[in-house]
Amino acid sequence: MLVLSACSSSVKNTSKLEAERDSVAVMKSYQVTTLISDSGITRYRVTTPEWLVYDKVKRPHWEFPQGLHLEQFDESLYVHSEVKSRYAIYYTEEDRWILSDSVRAKNVEGEYFETNSLTVLQKQNLIYTHEFVKITQKNTILTGIGMRSNSTLTFYTINKVQGMIPLDDEEELQAEKDSL
Repeated sequence: MLVLSACSSSVKNTSKLEAERDSVAVMKSYQVTTLISDSGITRYRVTTPEWLVYDKVKRPHWEFPQGLHLEQFDESLYVHSEVKSRYAIYYTEEDRWILSDSVRAKNVEGEYFETNSLTVLQKQNLIYTHEFVKITQKNTILTGIGMRSNSTLTFYTINKVQGMIPLDDEEELQAEKDSL
C-alpha cells in the first residue's frame, strides 16, 4: 500500500520576488579589502564593509553604503595619503566618485581635509565640493564653503573663505590627525 502526504496544498505567488536585472545589484560583497597595483607595485588599499555593483542600470555604478577607506602607498608601502567616508558611490562610465557623510582625507603633504561631500572626476583630474570644508595644515586651519583641487589635493582653492586659525600647539595638530 502506498501513502502520499503533503505539507500544504497552497502555492504562494512568488512573482513579486522576481526583480528586473536593471534594478538589482549583480554583486554584493561584504568585509572587502583589496589591493591595487601598478607596474607590479602595490599602490592602493581599499577597505569597505559592503560593496554593491549595479552594472545593468541606466547609470552603472558601484555603491559603498557603509563607507569606504582608501589608502595610497609610496614605494616603501608607507601610507602617504588616504580618504575615508561613511558613504560612497562610483559611476563607472563617468569615472565619477561621490563621497559623502563625514568625508576625511589626508594628502601627501600631511594636510587634513574634512567636509560632508566630495566629488572626484578622475578623467578631469578634479576634486570639488560645494559644502563647508576644513583644511588643517601644519600651522593653520582654513575653513570655507566650496573647494576645487587637483586629484592629489595638493593644489586647491577655497571658494568662500570663512577663516584662518593659526596653530601653534602640537596637541591640536595631533587631534586633527587622530580624527582621520
